[in-house]
Amino acid sequence: MGYWDIPEGTDCVQKTWIVTKLGTALGLVGSAYHIVVFNPDSALEALQRTTKATVTMATMGAIFSMATCLSAQAREAPEDPVNYFIGGCATGVFLGARTHSAMTGTSACLCLGTLAFFTKVGKMEGWKLV
Repeated sequence: MGYWDIPEGTDCVQKTWIVTKLGTALGLVGSAYHIVVFNPDSALEALQRTTKATVTMATMGAIFSMATCLSAQAREAPEDPVNYFIGGCATGVFLGARTHSAMTGTSACLCLGTLAFFTKVGKMEGWKLV
């Protein structure tokens, strides 16, 4: 069962688990690319980079999914794209806290929230990218 197969606002734990696994995979792929392009000085440095990026991406996935699902439940509007904006914005705030930058958090909140909003709208209306 995939993320889109589970009704919005239900089974938050399952949806969060799916998105956290995806975030972890993306973090590992990004870390591998970063290590190949920018060779670390030691195996320990490579492990630290990989761990930092992977944990960050997994956490972003968990925050997005949980915020989106809880927003759908609290607002009693499960199919509203605003829930996705709230999830994306919460993820952006996490990035701001992670980088200790209010500007990064604000920008990421707006960008990720808007991206998530239009992803949901596109899914609802059947938009095709390719």
